[in-house]
Amino acid sequence: MVDEIHEECGVIGIWGYANASRAAAMGLFAMQHRGQESSGVATSDGKDITLVRQMGLVARLTEYMQEHGEPAGNAAIGHVRYSTAGGSSVVNAQPFLVRHKRGPLSIAHNGNLYNARDLRGKLEELGHIFQSTSDTEVLFHLTARHPAPSLEEAIKSALLQVKGSYCITMLAPDRLMAARDPMGIRPLCLGRLDKAWVVASESCAFDLLGATYVRDIEPGELLVIDDTGCRSIRIAESPRRAHCIFEFVYFSRPDSLIFGHSCDKIRRRLGKQLATESPADADVVISVPDSSNTAALGFSHKSGIRFEIGLLRNHYVGRTFIDPTQAGRENKVKLKFNPIPGVLKGRRVVLVDDSIVRGTTLRSLCRMVREAGASEIHVRISSPPVRSPCFYGMDFPTESELLASNMSIEDMRKYLGVESLGYLSIEGMVQAARELEGQFCTGCFSGEYPDEELNKQNRQMQLGL
Repeated sequence: MVDEIHEECGVIGIWGYANASRAAAMGLFAMQHRGQESSGVATSDGKDITLVRQMGLVARLTEYMQEHGEPAGNAAIGHVRYSTAGGSSVVNAQPFLVRHKRGPLSIAHNGNLYNARDLRGKLEELGHIFQSTSDTEVLFHLTARHPAPSLEEAIKSALLQVKGSYCITMLAPDRLMAARDPMGIRPLCLGRLDKAWVVASESCAFDLLGATYVRDIEPGELLVIDDTGCRSIRIAESPRRAHCIFEFVYFSRPDSLIFGHSCDKIRRRLGKQLATESPADADVVISVPDSSNTAALGFSHKSGIRFEIGLLRNHYVGRTFIDPTQAGRENKVKLKFNPIPGVLKGRRVVLVDDSIVRGTTLRSLCRMVREAGASEIHVRISSPPVRSPCFYGMDFPTESELLASNMSIEDMRKYLGVESLGYLSIEGMVQAARELEGQFCTGCFSGEYPDEELNKQNRQMQLGL
């Protein structure tokens, strides 16, 4: 009953860098926001691959590596995870490592393969034995079954059989590979660190390492990096681009380049467009930190209403404190956020948030802001109402639990106990990211997906079939 949209995952890969395992772990620190459940690093010394995985934050992984010795090697891949497919246990922590007829192979995956269950069932009928409940493991079995001696051909064949979203880093003893699904749903970019190559879900990992952004991995591309350099293999032609627009709304760090464009710039535009579409007569603009800070700044700039820090977030409260009772959830909100009465007392407040899921957290926050002395509260959401499930790697509650699927905006306003509630329109959201016009997936807002098979599946779900 957690009232938030969970980050999916984050991946990194490094080739040709001394002490690659440490560098990979450092890059994961920059992407900790993409997954706080588990982390891991697989390292190649040119002959074999060593795997280290830990439940919890990246700090626990680095502490383990310091205590037991950092794996040696000049190539590594890493992963931070929140489970969108498979349960929460170390057996599902990534990267995964197997040893098959072509040698050791490690994989780290960000995304969701929505046909993995069907593929797994068919493979189990053929006698395959699975060690985890993760959709990612299917890729190993499909790769191992391919008769061609070429590892790249086997991986390409495996990727052509899966459906959904994937950004993958793969490590063999003598090469690093990275692949992205043909619609480019999740971000994946390539960077240069001196003479080394770096691949990461977000460019903020490059900044921490001192690497330079080169380009995005192209949708439908399999990039192979070894001692001879980089070479590109086309997995499949891209039928259309369908980048997840929620990366700009919420997931990604503002300082990252996402799909080749500044997340900060587009997130500010979301706030400005929100102020245009849903203005408010108020004294101050505050955000629900931290993901809404940038949109709130954009709203303030466009509206001319002063931005203030009205809520402080406690960054030392993790995700482990989950109480299913209403009182427990409210206590969690109080542990995580604290209002500043001097900013709020007697003021008409615009409270900017990026989205509403179940609404329980925002309802508690609005109550806290009111108790701190706000005379009026006007909630503004820098995305449209979330009404539909995501099949591409975001962990939403079920449709029946999404507030916007069960209430009108007026009913939600009453539920939150505020003077007004305004959302950004789908058209306004897409306009804010106009450099990528026509290249987005907005399925969680519109119920229309870039894959017709998913549109059919969603219609059947709505009809209860």
